[in-house]
Amino acid sequence: MDSVPEILARSGGWATSAQLLRATTRHQLNAAVERGEVERVARGVYGLLSLGPARLAALAYDGVVGYLSAAAAWQLPLLHKLEKPHIIVPVKRRPRAGRPAVLHWAEVTPDERRHRVTGLDRTVVDCTRVLPFGEALAVADAALRSGKLSSAELNAAATRMRGRGCPMALRIAAAATGLAESFLESILRSLLLEAGIDGFEPQVRIEHDGTWMRIDLGHRVLRIALEAEGYDFHGDRIAFAADCRRYDDLVAAGWLVLRFTYSQVLDDPAWVVATIRQAIALRTGHIRLLPSHPRLPLAQRRSG
Repeated sequence: MDSVPEILARSGGWATSAQLLRATTRHQLNAAVERGEVERVARGVYGLLSLGPARLAALAYDGVVGYLSAAAAWQLPLLHKLEKPHIIVPVKRRPRAGRPAVLHWAEVTPDERRHRVTGLDRTVVDCTRVLPFGEALAVADAALRSGKLSSAELNAAATRMRGRGCPMALRIAAAATGLAESFLESILRSLLLEAGIDGFEPQVRIEHDGTWMRIDLGHRVLRIALEAEGYDFHGDRIAFAADCRRYDDLVAAGWLVLRFTYSQVLDDPAWVVATIRQAIALRTGHIRLLPSHPRLPLAQRRSG
């Protein structure tokens, strides 16, 4: 006779007690729970721990993993680690008692109930209901970059959306691109969009002396390059030299290069925007110093 975990694995990681008792005994089921091999997530419902806290919570509430938890399940980038799973429960249903979770009441499709997680297109537009513009754009960009969602599908999902967040969903769908290569690049682009700064394109390719280079965001007319620098750094002399040469080549090709770190983009967006505006003013011939943006120490900016 197969073990209880093996039976659950064949049924997608979870099953009701009635389903399990057709293939095993009550004694084996109780023993598997006592050994910690499976978890009783709700009355008459059992699941494997490998399902993870979000799906186990969905089973506990007889709901579906949605919103930010669905984004995590689809491996889309989130700025903050989730403290509680986000679960969608059917409209007008009074949820049964369960583990800590953020509950949302909405209709779900049969396919979503079967897999216990919202589809990728719905996940992206649902995130626009609860995330700031930049973070929602990063989620949408990553979904398009994965190749599992097309721009047409995202726009269709945003058009079908009803209720809170519809204007944001349409705005995100129009701005999202699969060309963005990182969360930080998406956030930097969102600052430009919110500030009304036009002309910058993601992943612009530049040729200089027979060598091709790519920049995160480039303004082809003004030849301004914006680079979003994450936490990664070059740890050896060869890589460091190659990085320096790349930026020297960009300058030699006539490009003004601005490099923004993770902390600058996330913690001091006003300074980032002001710096880009000043670079544009210099390039367009309006050579003037913009009003300086007061910059607080990093700890004060985060606490404030």
